[in-house]
Amino acid sequence: MTKTILKALAGETQDVPPIWMMRQAGRYLPEYRATRAQAGDFLSLCYNSELAAEVTLQPIRRYGFDAAILFADILLLPQALGADLWFVTGEGPRLSTITSAEELAQLKPVDAIDETLNPVYETVRILSRELPRETTLIGFAGAPWTVATYMIAGQGTKDQGPAHALKAENREVFEGIIDRLTEGTIHYLSKQIEAGAEVVKIFDSWAGSLNGEDFEKYAVVPARRITQAIKSKYPGVPVIGFPREAGDGYVGFHAKTGVDCVALDNSVSADWAAEHVQSAGCVQGNLASSHMVTGGQALVDETRAICEAFSGGPHIFNLGHGITPDADPDNVQRMIDAVRGG
Repeated sequence: MTKTILKALAGETQDVPPIWMMRQAGRYLPEYRATRAQAGDFLSLCYNSELAAEVTLQPIRRYGFDAAILFADILLLPQALGADLWFVTGEGPRLSTITSAEELAQLKPVDAIDETLNPVYETVRILSRELPRETTLIGFAGAPWTVATYMIAGQGTKDQGPAHALKAENREVFEGIIDRLTEGTIHYLSKQIEAGAEVVKIFDSWAGSLNGEDFEKYAVVPARRITQAIKSKYPGVPVIGFPREAGDGYVGFHAKTGVDCVALDNSVSADWAAEHVQSAGCVQGNLASSHMVTGGQALVDETRAICEAFSGGPHIFNLGHGITPDADPDNVQRMIDAVRGG
């Protein structure tokens, strides 16, 4: 039995696209909230292998998605490299900043990160044993640019201004951070694959703030380096790239990076993406996550329209971004029924 996600990633067009959802294990589910309360806090949940596996499995039990994505966070890698990481309730992550050559030099070497990340690999091993046999296991990491924006600013920012400023003022340090993260991401994803991940995804959530040559140098090139390294070590493992809000940067992303699938946000239309992106290979997306809150016939209609637009090529149905905490779990089922013809 070839899993439906793997068929799509191999370029097969299917009558019914496989489906999973970014952040499908999350606060919109009451069972997730109960497990997180049991863990104590978000980071404790990420590093508790049994509980992290449990929340990964919860949406599979409830909805029967075609894939499960490892429950973790993109900022575990900089923490493993030596940055301080903590979460402020209601505000999000905070990191100690890396903005100078001295601070960059204090980061740990890549081969030292496993000491921190071993619980994540154990979560993958548990999932590879416990997931239904038809469900694909996806590992992931943040893209170097996106992770760097947090490391440089010490938190999320609306315009990634601190990272852009460091790039302009001290290109050597900025590129040193990108290089260290690229090497770390290759190692981290490799370890996830060795533990049982069947697909890996690179989340470049802030790719859209890179323009022109910067997009090529700091979104495309690191994605290509990571993908080529994974492909050379694990030639059978597909890679999904997600340069969110890349706009015209989506065009050619398959060929430039070597990824098997390009995930699309909902700032581009499915019709446009079918013509300009899917023509080069599998695409994933791209329903607006707001539909998971508002529901109704608009959710069903838009879901069906996306499936129709992408019906001529390989497609994995997903949201254009992660599901939000205020989503209605019943709307998720309505979306799945619309995709599968229920």
